[in-house]
Amino acid sequence: MTQPIRALEDQDEPALLRDQFRQLLRYRSLLACGVVVGLLGAGWLALSGEDTYTSTGEVSVRSATSDPFAAGASADKGINIGSERQTAVSDAVGTVAAGSLAKTGDAVEVGTLLRGLQVTNPPNTLVLRFSYTGSAPEQARARAQALAEAYLEIRRERTENSIDNMVDGYRAQLKPLTEQRDRLAEQETGAVGNDVTSARANLIVSISELSQKISELRALDTTPGYLNKKPVAPEKPSGASLPLLLGLGGVVGLALGLLLSWVRLVFDPAVRSTRELVRSLGAPLLGTLPRERAAAGTLLAIGRGGSRLAEEYRAVAFRLAYDPSFTERRRILVTAPRGDNDMATAAAANLAAAFAEMGRDVLLVEADLRAPSLAGSLGAVGRAGRPSWANERDGRGWPSDSRTNVDVPGSGAFTLVAGRRTDNVPRALTSAPVSRILAEGGRPGAVVIVLAPPVLSYADAVALIDRVEGVVVVCDPREVHRSDLERIREIIGAAGGSVLGTLLHPGYGRLERRARRKAAGRRGHGRTAPPHDEQDGAEADGPDRADVSGHTGDPTETLGLRTLESGIGRGGNDHSSTAGHR
Repeated sequence: MTQPIRALEDQDEPALLRDQFRQLLRYRSLLACGVVVGLLGAGWLALSGEDTYTSTGEVSVRSATSDPFAAGASADKGINIGSERQTAVSDAVGTVAAGSLAKTGDAVEVGTLLRGLQVTNPPNTLVLRFSYTGSAPEQARARAQALAEAYLEIRRERTENSIDNMVDGYRAQLKPLTEQRDRLAEQETGAVGNDVTSARANLIVSISELSQKISELRALDTTPGYLNKKPVAPEKPSGASLPLLLGLGGVVGLALGLLLSWVRLVFDPAVRSTRELVRSLGAPLLGTLPRERAAAGTLLAIGRGGSRLAEEYRAVAFRLAYDPSFTERRRILVTAPRGDNDMATAAAANLAAAFAEMGRDVLLVEADLRAPSLAGSLGAVGRAGRPSWANERDGRGWPSDSRTNVDVPGSGAFTLVAGRRTDNVPRALTSAPVSRILAEGGRPGAVVIVLAPPVLSYADAVALIDRVEGVVVVCDPREVHRSDLERIREIIGAAGGSVLGTLLHPGYGRLERRARRKAAGRRGHGRTAPPHDEQDGAEADGPDRADVSGHTGDPTETLGLRTLESGIGRGGNDHSSTAGHR
């Protein structure tokens, strides 16, 4: 049992991610602009910036201790490395370093000096790394060393000041005890002297303890640390090199391009992906036509060996042949949303050839009566094999005198009803003869394909939907808008038809569009009016000409409309609408 064509599921996460990535890649110009801007910015930074030099010195921090070799002694006792790092970049250190640099002739302000300093602490160490960036190698070395030595000097001063303050405190406690001891020594007599002697002994013990503490403080090793690595003058400039800056600029530019592409994608009214196209139109995707250089200038891909485009058309035809919506009526209307109808013309002709190759009796009707071009595009193929009844005198105009057999090499043949420009297009398309032609799709084994102008440009396609219910929309996903697809779905649904599917084509590149415009211009200049004697000869037919151009009295008969364009190459006939009477 044949299953209906279904739309793609929306829950395929990998497919959604791929679609989103493809959507961003649609705006390659923005991506390229972002990368170019990033590279230019990186090059400007590398070439316009001044060379800087960085010199580094390392200081090992230690606390004051009485015996650094004693068991259990800890070097980090009482050291908060975070606080020491803040001290190293403080104004106090900068002031001392600026003073020492001024003695060597390098007069620099404290703020300017500290701006080039960076102090870091390697993990799990008591080491401070002083890195100074200057405009010259010797300047960077001298300032890094001055700042490291200034830090050690500040730390030594603070340690010694703390010791002096504690000693002064102990001495303040020791003075009254010494005075009291001296007074008791003078009062020491007899029995009373025993009490005085005891008190005096206690004072001596207290005085001894305070004196011992003072001695211990005086014996402390106040070395604040060591300069493990002296700064040296760098040989090469610091900072990123030109290749590294260009690489970073390219990465930043690519990120900028992706951001611009995303913003452009958000505000782009065009269809973002095939899933969105299927969702907006409410119909499945029949196929995507590949781009073939060999197909340039030729309409029919069917009949060319090894053509991927022909195989895609065959796949679309087989898919339609087994679609329940198509097999019920066997009539399809091929149209484009708006603008250029060339790809819809190619799709209609190739689908007709594909159905003919399947053994179907195919009738291709060109309902584009405003700018008919199908017969001229088919060229020599379309002019071959005109049926004998085309020369019969039937007193009728389009479409009765526009039938032509089209032979496709190696594939078969189909019947073409070429379009012709008329005064009243809607009346011609809604006439009874057109309805009878479209009704041929009801015959067993027959297929009717109708080529209509863009559905949003003219109402011609809408006028045919009541008789050709199935519609195939041929469009370029990069140019069609979501609102256009939604409107097409509403128009076709309101007219009683249904969209069988969408056929995507890659569109034309700039060179192809330019070549097509030039070819169209040459064709326009090459068209000349028929000679005056031929016009007179046509008018000499008198009544017959009047019968063709006038109305017969039947309000539904509109085939006698005056033609605006007749002559050689139209619909494959080498005669005008009155050629059958000659």
